[in-house]
Formats: sequence, structure tokens, C-alpha cells
Amino acid sequence: MSKHYSHDVLVIGSGAAGLTLALNLPEQLRVAVLSKGELSNGSTYWAQGGVAAVLDDTDTIEAHVADTLAAGGGLCRDDAVRFTVEHSREAIQWLIDQGVPFTRDETPVPEGHFAFHLTREGGHSHRRIIHAADATGAAIFDTLLAQAQQRANIELLEQRVAVDLITERKLGEPGDRCLGAYVLDRSSGEVDTFQARFVVLATGGAAKVYLYTSNPDGACGDGIAMAWRAGCRVANLEFNQFHPTCLYHPEAKSFLITEAIRGEGGLLKLPGGERFMPRFDSREELAPRDIVARAIDHEMKRLGIDCVYLDISHKPADFIRNHFPTVYERCLTYGIDITREAIPVVPAAHYTCGGVVVDRAGQTDVPGLYAIGETSFTGLHGANRMASNSLLECFVYARAAALDIVSQLEVVSLRADLPQWDASQVTDSDEDVIIAHNWDELRRFMWDYVGIVRTSKRLMRARHRVRLLLSEIEEFYSNYRVSRDLIELRNLALVADLMIRSAMQRKESRGLHYTLDYPRPLPVAFDTILVPPSAGD
Repeated sequence: MSKHYSHDVLVIGSGAAGLTLALNLPEQLRVAVLSKGELSNGSTYWAQGGVAAVLDDTDTIEAHVADTLAAGGGLCRDDAVRFTVEHSREAIQWLIDQGVPFTRDETPVPEGHFAFHLTREGGHSHRRIIHAADATGAAIFDTLLAQAQQRANIELLEQRVAVDLITERKLGEPGDRCLGAYVLDRSSGEVDTFQARFVVLATGGAAKVYLYTSNPDGACGDGIAMAWRAGCRVANLEFNQFHPTCLYHPEAKSFLITEAIRGEGGLLKLPGGERFMPRFDSREELAPRDIVARAIDHEMKRLGIDCVYLDISHKPADFIRNHFPTVYERCLTYGIDITREAIPVVPAAHYTCGGVVVDRAGQTDVPGLYAIGETSFTGLHGANRMASNSLLECFVYARAAALDIVSQLEVVSLRADLPQWDASQVTDSDEDVIIAHNWDELRRFMWDYVGIVRTSKRLMRARHRVRLLLSEIEEFYSNYRVSRDLIELRNLALVADLMIRSAMQRKESRGLHYTLDYPRPLPVAFDTILVPPSAGD
């Protein structure tokens, strides 16, 4: 039997953004935090580098703003950048207060000076990345989860896959407000009803749409797809960041080699030991990620090689082991000693810069519905996210959204019971092989046609194929019981379509969107904003 849940705030996603929001709400509110797998399955846990913030006396807000705007290729929204950076120090202080074990400076620090070690990454003009060795995401997640587990008002629910949002319009009622969500309980196989005064999408990005990605399996664009179906605009989905350096090894899956290695002197080399980044950018290995990823892609195609190499072995072995213990240990399991040899690396889909359009408080176009973290489009990242700004965005906007929810508590009440999920017209599938085939086809043509380098012809091919897939998937969805694989495939195909449509509209090359047909940027930058044909479809 399906169940009915009632909360003040429903948070879909258990990563940095979702947990931060939950912990910043008053303890008298009933909060549900959903994870579609184990709580640690999101991208936060695997983040290595750190969080960018203005923390040192030699750094300034203006410098961080300028660096972000430069990396964003003229598309960052100035107000969003400034808002995020101006709130960076207080966000970091909140994390420190929660007990996050950031790495401390090894040298004696004068009284009143910042006591934590800061590193530098691509695009940054200062050392401003606070980190916990090279496992910052795990340290943050473990700390926030422990705090959430101590809060009696926060209910943490695993193995819950959101199917769709419930809105007044979807129920045939006047108005657009979001009232909750239908959620698959993987343990029972039933679709439960969650109603809430406020719903928050913190589901991460959509990098799983590509064949090669640094993201965990759950990065399927669920929040973006659900918000679109509920009537929300999306923006700039053509800008998909490919991390330049993921470990290339037949047994390694989605293991990212942190940007901080290049920040600490790591060099990119060809198989013969020759450096190549100086030929592409004056900033060499510290150029923004889009430039580095394209340079690697170019060299791999030019030489017909499977990977390039990231070499930090010229640094002292103790330095490498102390600063990058996670990378060192993981590479060692594959027979690679990074203190003595270079790391084979390839680019992989890493971050979705576009997303659901929100305001400064994380509110979407649908009343009662918020989107935070990688699911959202705040305007911070523009055409290319600068390293370590993403976690900062999670904390700043999650805290802002929590404040906004609190400000509306007196005027938003919990409505009467919502109708249960109707599964009376569907049957169990005996053809799940179709899901597997469609999943594989989608990710392969997105990699081939909508990847690091694009053309109009490739995009048209991708659009044709994704439309056929969407038709097949919708027919399957209408006739068979939902499963995690089917829900994710449905969402991923929709987000792929939105990405392709966005890319086809951009007749220029800018930031992460590079097309051979329009290799130069237009004189004026503009956002690509898509509007749903009709809310509630």
C-alpha cells in the first residue's frame, strides 16, 4: 500500500545544498530530506578540491568577483556573482561552526589571521580555496549529515525516487502552487504521496547524460526535468562543463583528479613528455576548465591518443601524499604511483552550468517551489563555472532559501490531503531491455554530437534521435510501473532535449559551448532561456 506523508518542507536531494537548507530551518518545522539511493550517493561526497571564498587578508571581494566574471565568458549575472561572493565568508564560518574539519595552515599563523590552508585553482588570481585535504566534499557531507541526524525535526529518507511534482494546475485546480511530490519507495515498489508547504529541488546536475562523466550515477537532471514539467523556465543548458582531468583506466569509474593538483604545480603532458598547455593559453595549466578540456580534446584527436598525462611527480613525495592522499591512494590501487609517474587523464562531463531559473532566494517560477545547487540557474556561473564556486553557491543560496521560507511561514498553510498516485492502468514490464538500450543510445549520441566540440549538423542529428527516444520512453512510462531506471531515463531524455535545443539557439562559441560553425563570440552576450509550452503538461 502506498503511504501519505505530510511535512512543512520537502527537500528532494541529500547533498550539500539540501542538508544546508534543512539545517538552516527552525527546529519546529517538520522537514523531510529524500535521497534516491543512500544518503551519500550525491556529487557532494566526491568533491575533492574545496570551496572558493574570500578568506585571506590579501584577497578581496572585488578580485573574486572579477575572476568569476572573467571565467564566465561575459554571461555571469553581476548581481548574482556579487551576492554569492559577499556572503562567502559567512557561509564558510557557518561550516566551520558545524564542525567541518578543514585543513589548517601548517605554518604558525599570527593572532587574528585566517588559520586554515588555502589553495589556488584554475581561473583564480588568489589562494582562496578552503579544503579538507583532497576530500572536501566527504568532510562537509559527513559533518552536515551528522548534524542533521541529531535534529529531531529532520526526517532523512533513503531509496526514495521523486517521480513528479504535484501542482494545483496538475490537479485541475486554479493556481500554480507546488503542493508536494509523488515519490517511489524503492523498498516497497509503491509510489507515495508527499505533501508540503514548501518543496525544494536539490537534486544536482545532469552530467549522466554523457557517456563519460565524473559524476555519480544519480546525476540525471531529475530536478530540472520535474521543474520543467511543472511549468518552470530553464536557462543556459547548453553550457556543460567537462572536467579536464578524470583518471583514464579501464577499471576506474568516474574518478576525478582534483584541479588542485594543477594549482599546486601539476603539468599536463603528451605521451612523450612534452607540455602542450603553453601553446593554448598564457595561463597554461591554470587556464579555466573549458580551455584546458578543449586543449586536451584537440591533442587527443590530433595525435589519435586515448589520454594525456598529468604530472606532479617533480614535487616532494611527502608533499604529494599529504596534500592529495585520496588521489594518491586511489591511483595506487590501479598501479599508478603519482609520486613517481604521471597520471593518465581524459576530460569527462562534470557540471551543469544551466538549470532551473531562480531568484536570489532560490525561488522558481512556481510558487512554493525552490531550486538550489546544481539544479538551479542563478546566473553565477555564466558560460563557464570557475573551479570551487559551485559548493559556495550551494551554501549561500541554500541559506538564502531557508530565510525566504521562514519569511512566508505565516501566510502558507498545509492544504487538505492530496490524491494518491494512480497505478490502476499500468502493468509490470517484461521488456526492461528497452530501457537499457535507450539509456545507452542517449548517452552515446550526446557524447558524440553535443560534447566538447559541436556543429549544427551534429546538433540536428541529436535532436532527431532524442525526439524518437522521448516518444518511446513516454509510451513505456504510460503503460508500465515506474522504476528508478525508467524515471531517470525519462528525466535524462527530457533534459538532453532541452540541452540540444539550447545549443541550437546559440549561434556563437562562448565559454563551454564551442561550435565549429560559429567559432567566435557575438558582440553581445545573452542567456538562452526556454519556456515550457504550457505548465502542468
